[in-house]
Amino acid sequence: MRIEQIYTGCLAQGAYYVESNGEVAIIDPLREVDPYINRAEKEGATIKYIFETHFHADFVSGHVTLAEKTGATIVFGPTAKTNYEAHIAEDGEVFKLGDVTITLLHTPGHTMESATYLLKDKEGKNHAIFSGDTLFLGDVGRPDLAQKAANLTQEELAGLLYDSLRTKIMTLEDDVIVYPAHGAGSACGKNLSKETVGTIGQQKKTNYALRANMTKEEFVKEVTDGLLPPPEYFPLNVKMNKEGYQSIDEVIKSGAKALSVTDFEKIANETDAIVLDVRHQSEFIQGFIPQSIFIGLGGTFAPWVGALIKDVTQPILLVTPIGEEETTITRLSRVGFDNVLGYLDGSFAAWKSAGKEVDTLRSVSANVLAEELTKEAPVFDVRKPGEYASEHIVNVPSTPLDFLNEHIGEFPTKEDFYVHCAGGYRSVIAASILKARGFHNVIDVDGGYKAIKEADIPRTEAVCPSTLK
Repeated sequence: MRIEQIYTGCLAQGAYYVESNGEVAIIDPLREVDPYINRAEKEGATIKYIFETHFHADFVSGHVTLAEKTGATIVFGPTAKTNYEAHIAEDGEVFKLGDVTITLLHTPGHTMESATYLLKDKEGKNHAIFSGDTLFLGDVGRPDLAQKAANLTQEELAGLLYDSLRTKIMTLEDDVIVYPAHGAGSACGKNLSKETVGTIGQQKKTNYALRANMTKEEFVKEVTDGLLPPPEYFPLNVKMNKEGYQSIDEVIKSGAKALSVTDFEKIANETDAIVLDVRHQSEFIQGFIPQSIFIGLGGTFAPWVGALIKDVTQPILLVTPIGEEETTITRLSRVGFDNVLGYLDGSFAAWKSAGKEVDTLRSVSANVLAEELTKEAPVFDVRKPGEYASEHIVNVPSTPLDFLNEHIGEFPTKEDFYVHCAGGYRSVIAASILKARGFHNVIDVDGGYKAIKEADIPRTEAVCPSTLK
């Protein structure tokens, strides 16, 4: 028996490759499925099952394409309804995989069809669970994503999650390994650990939601407390995962069109396409196509595209580092953004060489910001609310990048103002969006809060994030 976690950092997502005696199960695969197929072929094994823990909201799973290419059976938990062929399993149904078995445990709460897969070794001993978004390390799945589909309140879903955890998962042996679908950085929970593998015993000791003496009422209150609204692209990804989608091979073929400067500009002017620049922020601020939006490949790229562009059908024109065109299209497709019209051949250098109009973004050091603060210059902190609450510049408001649109009216239209994040990635995203909307008086703070802490700038007293409610 072999278990391999295939972790994708920019999505904070874990897929799993499980092999026993020549038979393979893939759990929660990414949309680009060839690596799973190639791995199985290399081992002389056959992909038999594709187990989906639920209808994912934060990424488009590769289950449909993988089934088409391999003939493997897609398996979902009870109540799931799909527009493609899938096996809707019963609670407790057992699937044989080589010398081992995988039992589906119906664990509703995050969503109604949520399932946890229990792997038993060839001796029949409980070995591991693939817990999806039911149980994370340090947290549990948010219970507000399936309200419309389930016609339930988030409190009712949280109550179901409490029951699922205590009747299906906490009854397992302490040494059973926990393989979750996500780690720190995912929007599917509030307080996920940076670790990506644990045990039931460890979680009973450290996960707030698994306290032995916790009542259902306490669980519901704590799990639903402080939930931020889910990103708007989540329902669109769920729809794709339920109904099916275009093969990623076709998406790449359609989007990987090299466009001359002339054609690129023509399409940009004649369509409602967004020009998305994915180069490093240090390159972007030195020069970019006017009104283009920056979201760099070097950060949590795909989730930010989803959170800020929102509509997966939005036409996109790409400015990428040379050689990163297909990678960019692939990463966009992971969150359902399949409508790429092409990319600028020769990247930004070609645009500049053609003598086209160029914009730049002002960026200053934290020491310069310190001087400006003595003149009461407006500053906006675009970090997440938890980061802001733990420590921030005195008298500076919280303006999270996720909800920038809700704060547009707060930005000055004439006087210069400054934006900062933790390190410089998110503040450049925010500044690019603001510039595209006519706020040419925005100034980025180079190095973000890390640099601010080293400058002579008044800050609130630091508070450990884990102690915040």
